[in-house]
Amino acid sequence: MKRIAKFHKVSLERYIEDWESLFGDEPKSVTEEKYNNIKLPKRATKGSAGYDFFAPQHFSLEPGKTITIPTGIRVEMEEGWVLKCYPRSGLGFKFRLQLNNTVGIIDSDYFYSDNEGHIFVKLTNDSNEGKILNISKGSAFMQGIFVEYGITYDDEADTIRNGGLGSTSTENN
Repeated sequence: MKRIAKFHKVSLERYIEDWESLFGDEPKSVTEEKYNNIKLPKRATKGSAGYDFFAPQHFSLEPGKTITIPTGIRVEMEEGWVLKCYPRSGLGFKFRLQLNNTVGIIDSDYFYSDNEGHIFVKLTNDSNEGKILNISKGSAFMQGIFVEYGITYDDEADTIRNGGLGSTSTENN
């Protein structure tokens, strides 16, 4: 196995700002407690490919509903690698839980963005069986897998990322 990455928490200030932007003001002590309880992603077993991400708080998701979750996590990895994020297999199977961008792609240079490379997750419960998804605080809900990638011989990309979702797009959509 190649060791190519390390997970970190974003700063407390970053987490509070991002949490409040999504869920509104709450006492700083409540958000700070969530931050202090963030668990870094880890593999469940020696043979696991995926690193489990853990919920910073309990959430329920009714069929057809969506939630955005600031994980409090960032990842530092070697160039030439990417972290691909997916819902936990069992949640996808039981609830048709989906990431809204299908597969989350975390590039190696995202770590250095103005937002500290804070990984957000946007999930939809796409159940067509009326099942409500309940995720307990601290339980695994997403998994990330590190994958090595290549580039073309004539690649000339030389710009530097400074932002999150869509920040590397050459088009304004």
